[in-house]
Amino acid sequence: MSEKQRYTDSGIELKQLYTAADYRSGADEEMPGSFPFTRGVQPDMYLGKLWTMRQYAGFSTAEESNKRYHYLLSQGVMGLSVAFDLPTQIGYDSDHELSEGEVGKVGVAINSIEDMETLFKDIKLQDISTSMTINATGFILLAFYVAIAKRQGADLKKLTGTIQNDILKEYAARGTYIYPPRPSMRIITDIFEWCAVETPKWNTISISGYHIREAGSTAVQEIAFTLSNGKAYVEAAIKKGLDINVFGKRLSFFFNAHNNLFEEIAKFRAARRMWAKMMKDLGATDPKAMMLRFHTQTGGSTLTAQQPLNNISRVTVQTLAAVLGGTQSLHTNGYDEALSLPTEEAARIALRTQQIIAFESGAADTVDPLAGSYFVETLTNDVEEKAWELVKKIDALGGSVSAIEQGFIQDEIAKSAYDYQRRIETTEKIIVGVNKFQSAEPATGPLFRVDDAIRQVQIDKLRALRSRRDHGMCDRILQDLNDKASSDDNIMPVVLEAVENRCTLGEIADTLREVFGEYKA
Repeated sequence: MSEKQRYTDSGIELKQLYTAADYRSGADEEMPGSFPFTRGVQPDMYLGKLWTMRQYAGFSTAEESNKRYHYLLSQGVMGLSVAFDLPTQIGYDSDHELSEGEVGKVGVAINSIEDMETLFKDIKLQDISTSMTINATGFILLAFYVAIAKRQGADLKKLTGTIQNDILKEYAARGTYIYPPRPSMRIITDIFEWCAVETPKWNTISISGYHIREAGSTAVQEIAFTLSNGKAYVEAAIKKGLDINVFGKRLSFFFNAHNNLFEEIAKFRAARRMWAKMMKDLGATDPKAMMLRFHTQTGGSTLTAQQPLNNISRVTVQTLAAVLGGTQSLHTNGYDEALSLPTEEAARIALRTQQIIAFESGAADTVDPLAGSYFVETLTNDVEEKAWELVKKIDALGGSVSAIEQGFIQDEIAKSAYDYQRRIETTEKIIVGVNKFQSAEPATGPLFRVDDAIRQVQIDKLRALRSRRDHGMCDRILQDLNDKASSDDNIMPVVLEAVENRCTLGEIADTLREVFGEYKA
């Protein structure tokens, strides 16, 4: 017997052997599709419908991103996932001085309804599910999307998709916030309220653990902090007078998948069980409002610039973890993303990885195939137990908003990130090709670069747009938005009116800056 003790990446001590004595009493009675949903949210899971293969893409201009979307659709993706550039994410038009050097770099630049129309040219929004990774300006991008759907003649009641719209994790882990936490929470509950009537099939939030994990958290911290944020959104919506059994069905989650296969599977199973219990405790009575439905993206921070083709193997392990853990949709990263935006070849291989798991591996041929594994069931319990400990600490601090304001969540993530990097540098944690099994490497293949000249393209578009619109109408609508934001009225109807009359993203965001101010960390 080896004397070396082993731990998961979350620090959970592992036994050399797991037996029936470790197995949780009562687990045999749990069934997929039934509370607490440990084994999945549908009785038949992938036998009824495969997860949505949704490749995240967006770069440069709307025209260029539209070409990539049509390519991905031709290769078999089932839903689109839009990446926006940093100026769009933090409410600046491309001609703002702070946008210089960032336009179109990490996502597509969207300044107006005309950009949005180009982005989805020849794509029927009623027939496709679209996920938009956008937070502080999520309400504006949703308005753009709805306005385009209306132009296409779509039935808004049939629109499906998701806006990330998770501002709390921005303060804790990522940084693309605009307004302080409390007015930001007000905007989010306005979206909940408006969508419940206007776009009832739209997922109004994707509560994100992904970026918490990318910032350096452990798997346990990822679900503890994410579910605590989810609880804060639910409590805010209840306080606004919304019905948990209605808006609860439109909540979704977004998790990371890393390389520790069994801990990741256990994490997904534990998260479903915890959320079901949380929602029940918060007053949900409809089982569908207790279901944790989630999108997964493979771990960007696990990709290495050294020996980048090794990342194909990493993404395969992570894909398997997400599928065996019961994800509802999945994005797989390109092998070259530690070096640049994914090339078309890398994006295709990433999609093919999902398709091979779906159609060749057998992983989708039965429901929750690892249920009953002494190891997986015990690890699920261990992950859940440690996550509840963190949730209780956050509750004691007054909930997620207060915990973020006090710096607790940020500090916990920073400590974990430091410890993980320390273990890599001391070779306690092996990263193949980085701190062991290194090799002399040839020059990398072609990388994807975005030309800085596209900022001028966007500036020219903005000038043309402003020359055509009714400035008096825009001024009136933006003043109305200011008034609504200063009251308790829902801002979404006037935001939709603003985008339909060619007000820009930056103008709408700035109007709310005047009312709410800007958050300073």
